[in-house]
Amino acid sequence: MDLINTADLYDTHGDALQSLALQMQDIGAMTCFDGPVRTVRCFQDNALLKSVLATPGEGAVLVVDGGGSLETALVGDVIAGMAVDNGWAGIIVNGAIRDRVAIGTLPLGVKALGSNPAKSTKTGAGAADVELIIGGVTFRPGAHVWCDADGVLVER
Repeated sequence: MDLINTADLYDTHGDALQSLALQMQDIGAMTCFDGPVRTVRCFQDNALLKSVLATPGEGAVLVVDGGGSLETALVGDVIAGMAVDNGWAGIIVNGAIRDRVAIGTLPLGVKALGSNPAKSTKTGAGAADVELIIGGVTFRPGAHVWCDADGVLVER
């Protein structure tokens, strides 16, 4: 797999890309990852997110809008391991994760705002494969997203 350089991508494609200004932490072992966008909107509830990651990822990146909440974790080591087993390239979480040391050993890209050991609820509330706007950037299902240590770019 070729290393992704988002700075070079932006220099080459500029206006065709949106850059997420929100400062995300790199947590997974893969800091460079990309793929087609899949989405989940959920708030402090990870049941829907878990059900999506239980399906074949085929190299996709799941973008999760958790409303920026750091009060409960939406992804832990079990869910991240499921993503690896099902062929997902990565997960971007506008919210918190937990089990960051264990996730850091997995061959998966994971970006999140931070971590919190508190569990989320499991009601299944939320929506999957919908357009998300995070930090003023639009993530559409099927659009391509690129991530590296510099940040996150998504095609318009």
